[in-house]
Amino acid sequence: MTPRLSTVILPVDRWHEGGRAKWRRAEELGFHAAYTYDHLSWRSFRDGPWFGALPTLTAAATATERLRLGTLVTSPNFRHPVTLAKELISLDDVSGGRITLGIGAGGNGFDATALGQEPWPPRERASRFAEFVALLDRLLSEDALSQRGAYYSAEEARNIPGCVQRPRLPFAVAATGPRGLRLAARFGQAWVTTGDPKLFAEGTPQQSVEALRGQLGRLGAACEEAGRDPAGLDKILLTGFTPEGAGPLQSVDAFVDFAGRHQELGFTELVLHWPIPDSDFAADQNVFEKIATEAMSRLG
Repeated sequence: MTPRLSTVILPVDRWHEGGRAKWRRAEELGFHAAYTYDHLSWRSFRDGPWFGALPTLTAAATATERLRLGTLVTSPNFRHPVTLAKELISLDDVSGGRITLGIGAGGNGFDATALGQEPWPPRERASRFAEFVALLDRLLSEDALSQRGAYYSAEEARNIPGCVQRPRLPFAVAATGPRGLRLAARFGQAWVTTGDPKLFAEGTPQQSVEALRGQLGRLGAACEEAGRDPAGLDKILLTGFTPEGAGPLQSVDAFVDFAGRHQELGFTELVLHWPIPDSDFAADQNVFEKIATEAMSRLG
């Protein structure tokens, strides 16, 4: 099956100074979905403009008609399931049921301490993520909920009328470790990876392919343990973090070669970063648009 092609648009532009135009152009180019990062700030963009993910997606929902929209990814670093559920239900309504929630455990970047807390140790982060996803699943599926947890609780939380998409909007769970993969198998409609971060700087494309093959194998085992067919779970690769870096965006041929290798692994969706000049995501806009309109038709 030919993978779907999507993009991720970082929230670095004022809406009326280029932001709106990017989301509209993404729909015109025929992308399956357009996502954005859900951070308070991020890496090299920390000292420049950076807007909120959910307001940006709400604006994008009113500027587009067919394009799926979502986060890639939201994490518990600065969010709570009760308030997030209310915002997601509202966003799903505004978009007419076009929202996918990409969700992950988060990391130790700026978001991890922005609310004044100490970064969570890895074990606590994994435990929080598991509780966060399970509670959010119920909040988005039930009209009213009271539940006490070790980290997150809800007391008579009302979420009427619920999501447009039933029983709730889809989750795309970002995970590579065993606990996260079990969450993807249990709650996800899709699984997200960026590859093996240890290979980004010094690994080879072939090593990356083998690492991804291993991740897919462990995802399959987690699905089987959960009594689920792995084929029923979409597999999303957020590109730009494998050893190829931005290389696949140098030409249509280069991208077709890259996409073919990952199609053979079983990925059902590839996500490209919208070009941002003078950044890690710099690329020729014309080549990027040619990839969007021509590349996937060349895959077998």
